[in-house]
Amino acid sequence: MEKVVCKRLSQKKIDLNDQKQLRWHFVGTLQKNKVRGVIKEFDFIHSVDSLSLLERISRISKEEEKIPNVFLQVKFRDDPNKGGFLKQDLLKSWSKIISLNNINLIGLMTISPISLDSDQRKNLFCECRDFANHLELKDCSMGMSNDWQEAIESGATWIRLGSLLFGKRQTQANC
Repeated sequence: MEKVVCKRLSQKKIDLNDQKQLRWHFVGTLQKNKVRGVIKEFDFIHSVDSLSLLERISRISKEEEKIPNVFLQVKFRDDPNKGGFLKQDLLKSWSKIISLNNINLIGLMTISPISLDSDQRKNLFCECRDFANHLELKDCSMGMSNDWQEAIESGATWIRLGSLLFGKRQTQANC
């Protein structure tokens, strides 16, 4: 068996193999050396945070004969704990981004800094929705277990509810 991105994922996919309608989403930080495994195992990638990573995904997707659905992660507020394109850098790279093959660019993804209050989170999510609209992207992946309501009110089409559904992580996964 080929090495997969995460041992826990491999077991989950085996356990749910009879559920053909499932589509797998990658939502964490994607390291460049893990791109091939992610492309093989996942249908959606929510966290593409640089042009160089997107170019690598495009190249490897061609080699693997797959076309993943991709969200570009955008950083709308200064937060050293969050990654992503800065808005102005994304705009500068836009013509290059939309010319890449072997990816299906479907939207933007953002993560709210922990320090923001509810109104500030809503403003951030509205900014993401407006920017996606400006770029003519249909989807916004924004909002997690602690702020999903603000995200939905602001136009999220995808929310990430890991700890709300499965509880807080005990330890970091060995991925």
